[in-house]
Amino acid sequence: MSDLQSAVTLVKDGIHNPSEPRHFMRVIECSNQVTATLDGLELANSRRALKVKEVGFDIYDTVFYFPREDVSMAHLSKNEKSTHCPLKGDTEYFDIQTDDGQKENLAWSYDRTIGIADVIKNYIGFDTRGVQVTEYTAGS
Repeated sequence: MSDLQSAVTLVKDGIHNPSEPRHFMRVIECSNQVTATLDGLELANSRRALKVKEVGFDIYDTVFYFPREDVSMAHLSKNEKSTHCPLKGDTEYFDIQTDDGQKENLAWSYDRTIGIADVIKNYIGFDTRGVQVTEYTAGS
């Protein structure tokens, strides 16, 4: 991390957007059990999820990214949507099939990452506006 980035963000081990040091994230390995469910259907269950905290135009909600091996990929179908983040890279989006029908764009993965954001490459994140993501801590 450059001295300028350290001075602007004061975040140890932050991953910074090279063109905007105020846009950064921190990736934390999570050893707690983390699950993702939709309408009672378990989509992911992991003790190897990555917890991503990001600051850009706002302080964004934490996103848990799951290794694909810990995701029930049979319930996800890739669609045509793609987005670009100048910090992380390019995404692919997935729809989720449940007994109640198909829910669109509720999961994504960074299939083409930028530089040190490779740590999240091909992990799956879920939109918490539709998917319940739970981290089980010692008190839960």
